[in-house]
Amino acid sequence: MFSPSMLKTFAQCPRKYYLQYVEKISVPQRTSFFEKGKKIHALAHYYLRGDNTAKLEQSLNADERQVWQALLGNEYFNKTYVASEYNLSCKVGGYWIGGRLDALMRDDSGFYILDYKTGAIPKNPENDYQTMVYLLAGQKKYRPLKFVYIGLKENKNSIVDFNPAHEDAIIGICDKITSEKTFAQSNNCKWCEFKKICGN
Repeated sequence: MFSPSMLKTFAQCPRKYYLQYVEKISVPQRTSFFEKGKKIHALAHYYLRGDNTAKLEQSLNADERQVWQALLGNEYFNKTYVASEYNLSCKVGGYWIGGRLDALMRDDSGFYILDYKTGAIPKNPENDYQTMVYLLAGQKKYRPLKFVYIGLKENKNSIVDFNPAHEDAIIGICDKITSEKTFAQSNNCKWCEFKKICGN
């Protein structure tokens, strides 16, 4: 099954995709970079399903607490809860695609897939692989459906409607991956964690 991360990695660099997903080479990364996001996502999941989160909230530092308060005040986070940390998948053009969404909410107008971003929202969210995969998978069951990026860094939302054209885009890159022979290196090497072992 193709995940948004796999599609994005291939689009960035086929060689990196090969090393990470074909050869399954794992390169250590700094965990501190992801720590805040992991805390907020875990806290949101427990909070939405009705667990007592008081102790978890007390463990947040000042920056994390500010981000958490921004999420608590977000209008989409306060809609009716359906599910969180929820796996979605579907078959598109012969390929299975899917991923794990942060939360699924609803109101009288329809359903909303939420994705919390403690960093930056994608520059072109309507063409982001995560947006397209989740909307394609979700709209099979939940209609009408919107994808909502909640930008906690800048405290703003980016909302994307389902677009049937997403299907062609996803099939197109899946076709490229399955027909790829060389997995050539792109020119995005400066910050790549595989730079030292790439071989190109």
